[in-house]
Amino acid sequence: MPVQTTAPDASRALTLSTVSFTICFAVWTIFSIIGLQIRDQLSLSDTQFGLLVGMPILSGSLVRLGLGVMTDRLGGRLVYTLTMLAAALATFLLGWAATYAQMLVAALGVGLAGGSFAVGVAYVSRFYGADRQGTALGIFGVGNVGAAVTKFAAPFVMFAVGWQATAHIWAGVLALTAILFWVLSKEDPVTAARRGAAAPARSFREEFAPLKNGQVWRFAAYYFFSFGAFVALALWLPHYLIGVYGFDMRMAGIVGAAYSIPASIFRAYGGVLSDRIGARTVLYMTFAVSLVATAILSMPATVPTWIFLTVIFTLGFFMSLGKAAVYKHIPNYYPQNVGAVGGLVGMIGGLGGFILPLLFGWLKDQTGLWSSCFMVLFVLVACCAVWMHLSIARMSRAQLSQTA
Repeated sequence: MPVQTTAPDASRALTLSTVSFTICFAVWTIFSIIGLQIRDQLSLSDTQFGLLVGMPILSGSLVRLGLGVMTDRLGGRLVYTLTMLAAALATFLLGWAATYAQMLVAALGVGLAGGSFAVGVAYVSRFYGADRQGTALGIFGVGNVGAAVTKFAAPFVMFAVGWQATAHIWAGVLALTAILFWVLSKEDPVTAARRGAAAPARSFREEFAPLKNGQVWRFAAYYFFSFGAFVALALWLPHYLIGVYGFDMRMAGIVGAAYSIPASIFRAYGGVLSDRIGARTVLYMTFAVSLVATAILSMPATVPTWIFLTVIFTLGFFMSLGKAAVYKHIPNYYPQNVGAVGGLVGMIGGLGGFILPLLFGWLKDQTGLWSSCFMVLFVLVACCAVWMHLSIARMSRAQLSQTA
């Protein structure tokens, strides 16, 4: 179905979706800050802390596939609004949790905020043609900067009013965002045309059919690193800086915010690059630099602070390019199934944000090595780089045989 929309409508959809996703991401990563006070209050181990921080990432990842499909069927305007309202309610109730078990349950509901990514991708992509989707989705992905908003602002709010009130404030802002989005947004052109024509909805088998392609799962693996590892580091970095370099909580939060901001903003540049030089080239660059960066950070001896910060910022920058490059592929290869395919890729990437912090905490408890987290990332990016190169080589050989 061709996209028929005006430039103002497209700009409005992109702006509203990006602002909303920024607030959602700020809520989604709230445990990276309030979790530090909760850890001290409940005397949690590193593994328990990793589970608490990762629980919203788990639920926010698992719901992405379902939310993506529902967006394809019902439209992003409705699904986005309801998702934000549900996440706001869960975040408000979190402030009343008293035990570790209650906090884990509440964290599952907070994770709905992260599921909004799949909704926004499907919604925004319908307002743009193929030649501009990389740029548009890259700009939308800048909403990752919400992690920096939380890391910068939440420590000061938390020390002033406590972690419970911080959760209530973040919930109120998200609820207000949901209302404004509903009032100011318009239905995407595909959903509007479908309703106007009273066309029958596609079957669920048609919605999920592309997920049988191995290519989709390869894209998901790339996103497991480029996004999942970004989220994991955004959550783990304050804890790492305190434990390794002796930063206080406020300074660790500021540095964590400084890491998240460029790694998020430059996702838009990654979208532009993907439109100009191709997403494949951008991914090659991402994996090459990431291999070097994670190798340096994997050294068991403590890397000097200035070297650590330089390398971690460089890693974050190239991760941001890679995130945009992955999503440039999806509307190009699967224009009718952006919700399902984007939802699956986002789900796998989000699972990386859950699994990796938990693995980081477990490895630290078992080995005592803080740098073990970067050893894991080195292996992960090496596997992605090899898989991509072998797949591209196989496709090139197939194309040569067809033209021979």
